[in-house]
Amino acid sequence: MAELDHVVINTLTEMDAAADLFAALGFQLTPRGHHSLGSINHLMMTAGAYLELVGVPETGLRRQDVLDSPRGLNGLVLKTTDADATAAALAAAGFAPQGPVDFSRPVALEGRDAEARFRTVRFPAETFPGGRVYFCQHLTPELVWRPEWLVHPNGFCGIDRFRVETPQPEAQAALFARAFGVHAAQDGADWRVPVADADLIVARGPQARFATARLLFSALDEIERRARAHAETTFDRLGPDAGHLTIAGLNVTLTCGSSR
Repeated sequence: MAELDHVVINTLTEMDAAADLFAALGFQLTPRGHHSLGSINHLMMTAGAYLELVGVPETGLRRQDVLDSPRGLNGLVLKTTDADATAAALAAAGFAPQGPVDFSRPVALEGRDAEARFRTVRFPAETFPGGRVYFCQHLTPELVWRPEWLVHPNGFCGIDRFRVETPQPEAQAALFARAFGVHAAQDGADWRVPVADADLIVARGPQARFATARLLFSALDEIERRARAHAETTFDRLGPDAGHLTIAGLNVTLTCGSSR
């Protein structure tokens, strides 16, 4: 079964403001990364799947697929331990995979310089029109999952759901299922595509888009307090263990749940 690796929010050219906002909301951000492909990022790590802010630098090489993507929730990334085998399996399943593509970013740790390295296999943009979908192989996971980056002041501790909206939910769910090597199942009006430790929910909507991801927190009080105190965010409490965090400037609504 496919495993969720991370979820991506595209900030385009507004990385500084986005990073400041997420820090104010109580997320611990990793130091800014500079990818060899021409993008920049900050990560918000958990022991499992993580949340990534991605953007492009002000000058120099600028990654075209990031520039071509809309601001907001725009990346659904699955884990692979063998990018070559994943590309071959996707081709055998009738897809047209792009890659593997190798890239890296410098990492400064404990007074030494290191290089985090990755290999990705992507789908053409038209395959999943709601956003970018790809597989990522971490060649140096020890440089990404660091104990000092796993503790967040707001209690963020996981991601367990990703919701896609599309005018054709049954067909799109079947396509996701074929890509991930699983079976989609109808769940009321929606379709559920199982991913290890998470669910992909495909729902009917007027246009194809990545609608939301559900972030898990040890409790919701701190993220709610910080969101209500910030002029650029709103938090709608839906019950003791659920809420919606809306960041209008980034065109993002994140579902928040309690892990307790």
